[in-house]
Amino acid sequence: MSKDEAAIEDEIKAKGLTAKRITPDDVDAEIMGEEYHVFLGSCLTVCCLMLKNGFTVTGESACASPENFNSEIGRKIARSNAREKIWPLLGFRLRDQLTA
Repeated sequence: MSKDEAAIEDEIKAKGLTAKRITPDDVDAEIMGEEYHVFLGSCLTVCCLMLKNGFTVTGESACASPENFNSEIGRKIARSNAREKIWPLLGFRLRDQLTA
């Protein structure tokens, strides 16, 4: 969970917003595995997150200047971008549950 997510979670709790919702912990609980790939001769890092139900999401990162490429930073950014794609998927699932 990022600092921003933690601050938002604290604000939600402080305001007593207790309706069913998706939390950062829910997002993280869906992730069952991750793999990374840097394409040969590029600064493109791709992260593939495998979710509990077998679905996958991907995130990417790239730098314009090869001199700035750092695999650790590329992995962090690519993973964050992939993780962000889980939120709307879980929101869709929850909305279906709430309207059933």
